[in-house]
Amino acid sequence: MTPRVALIGECMIELQQRADGSLVQAHGGDTLNTAVYLRRLLPLDWQVSYVTALGDDSFSDAMCAAWRAEGIDLSLVQRLPGRLPGMYCIQTDAQGERRFLYWRNEAAVRDCFTQPGADAVLAQLDHYSVFYMSGISLAVLGEAGLDRLLPHLIGAREQGALLVFDNNYRPRLWRDRAHAVATYQRLLPYVDIALLTLDDEQALFEDADLDSTFARYAEAGTLQVVIKRGSDSCLIQQAGVRYEVGAQPVALIVDTTAAGDAFSAGYLTAWLQGASPVEAAKSAHALAARVIQHPGALIPVDSMPDSKQKYQGARV
Repeated sequence: MTPRVALIGECMIELQQRADGSLVQAHGGDTLNTAVYLRRLLPLDWQVSYVTALGDDSFSDAMCAAWRAEGIDLSLVQRLPGRLPGMYCIQTDAQGERRFLYWRNEAAVRDCFTQPGADAVLAQLDHYSVFYMSGISLAVLGEAGLDRLLPHLIGAREQGALLVFDNNYRPRLWRDRAHAVATYQRLLPYVDIALLTLDDEQALFEDADLDSTFARYAEAGTLQVVIKRGSDSCLIQQAGVRYEVGAQPVALIVDTTAAGDAFSAGYLTAWLQGASPVEAAKSAHALAARVIQHPGALIPVDSMPDSKQKYQGARV
């Protein structure tokens, strides 16, 4: 059977502010960035689907056209009449670090699982073997959306599907930290692979150290925990064994946007095809290193690292 990966989340209109103050329009979002990189890296016989809601406007049309050109399956994308996607602006400093400004409160994705068309989408999710979500997905879908989505994720896992989660905690998206913690804890008992940014994890759960983070996920039953640490080495824990894999040095960092999303895609691509955690982390670092040498979230296809390495065999 064709392996199917469903990434659930939000894509927004992206405005990149250049040094002269001009704006370059693109689009992006954490789960969408990961979806694009997954589709570029995975074998063509894998299906990569994006699950979201957009409007019926020209920006949404352009997004769908771009995703289709990348080979992403759009059968689970809802188009809501009269609605619009969210928007954000990236401002980048001399060190490549970025600041984001958002306009997203009325984005169509907030009703992704509460509209009548959601029933057909949820029914289709029962046939997927890998699900990918982030903390941003949890925030924009809201409690009502998670109420409808979570039973389908649980049911699919009972049939052997995997749930992959990137913590991506953004405080401004939540009423308060307690609300965020309560929502995350609804999902975490069902997470198989956790791809974590250490700063986000500490801000959300107030962990004292790395051991506290690893221990909490082990107690929740997470099979594999990967802690991303930017230019420092990443740390992986699986079955009580811990690994450390160094990042690839980069001489000139242009823009760190989507570095973590690319890391997640590189890691998941390799691991799903049978790579060891260390091999998967090396692939993840290789892709992230390429991404931060380009402006914006999505780099040109011809700048992608070589993805022809073969592993033991698909895990799904």
